[in-house]
Amino acid sequence: MVNKIELTKEGAEKLEKEYRHLLDIERPEVIEQIKAARAQGDLSENSDLDAARDRQAEIEARIKDIENILANAKIIDNSTKSGKVVSLGSTVEVKDLSDNTTASYTIVGTVEANPVKGLISNVSPLGKAIVGKRVGDECVVRVAQEYKVQILKIDNK
Repeated sequence: MVNKIELTKEGAEKLEKEYRHLLDIERPEVIEQIKAARAQGDLSENSDLDAARDRQAEIEARIKDIENILANAKIIDNSTKSGKVVSLGSTVEVKDLSDNTTASYTIVGTVEANPVKGLISNVSPLGKAIVGKRVGDECVVRVAQEYKVQILKIDNK
């Protein structure tokens, strides 16, 4: 049984765009690089050929990865949901009750997560703590040094 991979609608669109870019631009470019490197002659010590083959392997692996993700994706569309409960696709403003700082995060599937950009996975400690909660709720984030957050605002655009 294959587990479904949860993706936001935007995340699925980004993956499809990346997939098309890899197929239509990156793959043909690397094929041309391989042809050009082969034309240089001596294949045994051809660093251009080695580099192009490595790049081709990376591209092919990423194509297969995206195909697998999209084939097993469960697209979550929050456009029909109210902004009352935190769910996948919600942008949430939370207050860390230990130091009274606030931060805003968007809850996404594991494939889309990028904490540096404020995209946290629904299965991360903070994601688990706030999914299903409402504005005003206080939640315990279960990590080595537990802390509490309070939900200030939920946006399910």
